[in-house]
Amino acid sequence: MQTIQEIQNFKGKYPKQLWYLFFSEMWERFCFYGMRGMLVVFMVSHLIMDEKTANLQYGATQAWVYAFTFIGGLFADKILGLRKSLFWGGILMILGSIILAIDPKNLFFIGIGFTIVGTGFFKPNISSMVGQLYKDNDPRRDAGFSFFYMGVNLGALLGGYICIAVAEGSMWQTLVPEHLRWNVGFGFAAVVMIISLLTFTQTQKTLSTIGLSPLNNIDNSKKKILEIATYIGSLLIIPIIIVMVANTKYTDYFMYFIGPASILYLFYEMKNFSATENKKLLAALIFIIFSIFFWAFFEQSGGSLSLFAVNNLNNTIAGVELSPNGVNNSANSLFVIIFAALLGLVWLWMAKKKIEPNTIIKFGLAFLFLAGGFWVFYYTQFFADLNGKTSLGIFTFGWLVITFGELSLSPIGMSAMTKLSPQKTQAVLMGMWFLASAYGQYFAGILGANIAEASENSSNMEKLIVYTEGYKQLAIYALILGVILIIISPLVKKLMQDVN
Repeated sequence: MQTIQEIQNFKGKYPKQLWYLFFSEMWERFCFYGMRGMLVVFMVSHLIMDEKTANLQYGATQAWVYAFTFIGGLFADKILGLRKSLFWGGILMILGSIILAIDPKNLFFIGIGFTIVGTGFFKPNISSMVGQLYKDNDPRRDAGFSFFYMGVNLGALLGGYICIAVAEGSMWQTLVPEHLRWNVGFGFAAVVMIISLLTFTQTQKTLSTIGLSPLNNIDNSKKKILEIATYIGSLLIIPIIIVMVANTKYTDYFMYFIGPASILYLFYEMKNFSATENKKLLAALIFIIFSIFFWAFFEQSGGSLSLFAVNNLNNTIAGVELSPNGVNNSANSLFVIIFAALLGLVWLWMAKKKIEPNTIIKFGLAFLFLAGGFWVFYYTQFFADLNGKTSLGIFTFGWLVITFGELSLSPIGMSAMTKLSPQKTQAVLMGMWFLASAYGQYFAGILGANIAEASENSSNMEKLIVYTEGYKQLAIYALILGVILIIISPLVKKLMQDVN
């Protein structure tokens, strides 16, 4: 078995362990994005919610998914270790998907509850393990995270299109009986999560000491008690999560609390670190806060853009019939797969030439691309027919533009969290990175609900105008945020010190 030093001294662009984590994460993202694409449409069409309520419900559900990653990261750091936490999360996700496959209409919130807690234990820890494959100042780290992110999106592409296309009946109509389409859509998630867990368990021996229990230095019986208490506690919290997700006002209260509490906890941890380490943590906090705004806009994909796709997009690109919401849910992932490794190589080439933009400039560029993509979504209103249906092709081009924004922020941000954090708080800081996504999802739901409310009882053409004008406003806000980030970049660079 390789030592941690041997792993980090790998030759070439990527360590071999990255491939194993790539495939495990790929199948987990199939599960996650497949379900994400179905939620709002299922709530409107089968749970008979109005569009405003469905958007708020979507925002609450997704906010909890990401908020729980902070809690999962905390327990991984302090008790379970990254590996056991990941495995336990996978088991809970499988159970949640099976529950939804059995009876999505009556067991919807129960299945969602299991999935939320499971994702919280799974998601932050696999990213932390990727970070530990590299030495602190290895310039190959950003390229590694970009490649890992391509695996995330391969799963998202497959799950994001297949699940919704089968559930809506635009794919495999003859194979899946109409009354079972949604069951099969949700059932896919359980199958692929089993593959994800098997991939991880069969390859974890190559990871040396990465992700092992942080409690190996204490008495074995005490360690077992703490681990079992964590498992039992996570099961006991599921009914509470179910109630809080089903009633979005409780989610509001939670979001008012968890963000400030996590920042206070980070400040508490900072008393154990040097001034140099604390400056880096403050830089990480700036990235985290700005990422909230990015995800609030980007995550319209699962909320208002899902409904826009269903109601206002035609179903052909270059004469090929496609599911509009399937395209909305997966086009971004396809473009990430095509361009992620290429952009990673561009960063490497620029680093060799000593002209690579630093992380904060990349974040600023991400917002400028985001603004461009939402401007394209707005511009689709000029291609609509009399029924309020507009071009799926132009809409897809909007996702192409946004993809370059995501690639300038998400893998770079994950990499920055591992570079700016001391080893002891890495999973917690990664959890905070995903907690920022929780706030993004939460605000995405509110933004989508406001757009939906403005278009209530409107004709399809009126809906198109309201939705696209809403996207124009988001484009303007994203442009302003991008300019602010570029202006403050020298200040943030000073806080980051030797980290680029």
